[in-house]
Amino acid sequence: MCGIFGIVTGREENLGGILVEACRRLSYRGYDSVGCAAISAGGEVDLRKDVGKVEDVSRKLNFGEMSGCRGIAQLRWATFGAPSIVNAQPHFDSDKEMVGAHNGNVVNNVALRDLFKKEGLTVRSTNDGESCVHAVELFLRKGFSTEEAVRKANDLLEGDYAFVIGRRDEKTLYAVKKGSGLVVGLGENSNYLSSDLPSLLFLTKRIIRVEDGEMVIMGAETVTIKRIDDGSEVKREPEEITQEMGAAQKGGYPHFMLKEICEQPVVARDLLHLLNASPHAKMFLSKLQNARNIYFIACGTSYHAALFGATAFARYAGRTVIPVLAPQFIPQYLPTVASGDVGVFVSQSGETRDVLKAMMMAKEKGIAALSIVNVLGSTMMKESEVYIPIACGYEISVPATKTFMNQALAFLYLALKLGGKDTSVLDPLPGLISETIKMSREKVADVIPHLKDQEEYYCLGYGSTYSMALEGALKIKEVTYSHCEGMLSTEFKHGPLSSVRKNYPVVFVVSPDDIPVSLSGINEVACRGGYTIVISEKDESLRANAGKTFFLPKSGEPLASLLSVIPLQLMAYRLSVERGFDPDFPRNLSKTLTVD
Repeated sequence: MCGIFGIVTGREENLGGILVEACRRLSYRGYDSVGCAAISAGGEVDLRKDVGKVEDVSRKLNFGEMSGCRGIAQLRWATFGAPSIVNAQPHFDSDKEMVGAHNGNVVNNVALRDLFKKEGLTVRSTNDGESCVHAVELFLRKGFSTEEAVRKANDLLEGDYAFVIGRRDEKTLYAVKKGSGLVVGLGENSNYLSSDLPSLLFLTKRIIRVEDGEMVIMGAETVTIKRIDDGSEVKREPEEITQEMGAAQKGGYPHFMLKEICEQPVVARDLLHLLNASPHAKMFLSKLQNARNIYFIACGTSYHAALFGATAFARYAGRTVIPVLAPQFIPQYLPTVASGDVGVFVSQSGETRDVLKAMMMAKEKGIAALSIVNVLGSTMMKESEVYIPIACGYEISVPATKTFMNQALAFLYLALKLGGKDTSVLDPLPGLISETIKMSREKVADVIPHLKDQEEYYCLGYGSTYSMALEGALKIKEVTYSHCEGMLSTEFKHGPLSSVRKNYPVVFVVSPDDIPVSLSGINEVACRGGYTIVISEKDESLRANAGKTFFLPKSGEPLASLLSVIPLQLMAYRLSVERGFDPDFPRNLSKTLTVD
């Protein structure tokens, strides 16, 4: 999500073309607003920004004419503060002596804004990028040097981010890395920094990768990297990049789908930070606490997350929730909804036609409309009384993976909070996701030879894994074009068991609490010659009865069910590639469905 770019040159020159091209090359990351700042040799700052696409804003504000010897550009994906000119980045400090921008989430943004106001600083926006600039300003006002102020600001900011700032009376840019990407590019009488490689490769192939806990002091001729904690200098040799643009955008992964699967630890951590620190969750819960009826309304992958959420609400909050596909909500429930009911509408894009239609009709009946969305500034966000942003950034691959994880995680967090449970049980999740991805990538290779030529099979779950089975089956259908049907495991014997024949594949997704009820189903398939694949925590009875096992890291509920979707995502991905398809852009499908 978001993207920053910085440049320092040895002389005054036209920077507009470079800044615009850098923005274009970062635009694949997703954004809702764009801004550029150019600092002249004499210290004049030219700052221009607006909501919209790079080409449109550049044309409107004449980015191409901007000149100077230092420049900062930023593409913003809204998390803190709705998309607007004032929330667009870069931002000034109070006296417009400094300008800066960030990429990521500063999760204590609300508290920091209050602090800055009490300290007499001028806070113009609700955006956390401005908090990065004011954090540095705060320590400059206390008499610290710029380098020391940047280091101390980093201690004040909570979350995962990278930021860059420039002062009018200096010839350098300063940047820090804490969780979000930051890369330095080395040029001739000019140097560059960016969130990602694509915005550097048209300028230089010589780069230095900055690591977490490091800061960059960048001039036209020199680049110094230091540890933030103690100020010690870091010596790191530059590397020569041979990647082309497309490969750089994918971060070295062959497809966006795999990249986004592997981003799940980061986005899950970002969401947990956001939910713990922002007011969104508290306002959301206040609407749910006194609701007469609660509906979770969504389509496709988002519906599977809603189904998982409904189970979590019953289990951890003791609340009945009705999960329903958006088009069915209208004939089945709309006639009976009324004031006092709450609808939680779920959509990655916030523009899904079916969900928006249900939302508008429900609002007419007096229902309180809340939403869980990824794209801030979307129609659904604007129509909601309260919303929760899932903080995934742009998801390019049509099959949703990281957005499903964070939708489900948001529901689980809300269920625990509503039930008065300790949400710190979720803290290990990012590390467990990383471990599961590593374990599953190794194991998937074992089952691919058996599955790659299959045209039909089943994916079964029970309880909290039922939604994961549905989601896994959908992923396989989307990218392999084989028919994989998701089903409640206990329903399989009521008819579909007749499909089983020798080597017929059936995948069982089993939570630690549901192993006994699943064993009979596994054996019903196995004794008829079927090929059983089990995804679960390590259990000797499952190992003894299953054909193949994917054992997950030991975590217990509520985390085990969330982790179980990862092997299914990777299985779908590998099967698609093995069959010669492009998993990022399946035939007949679109990322955002805006038609009936």
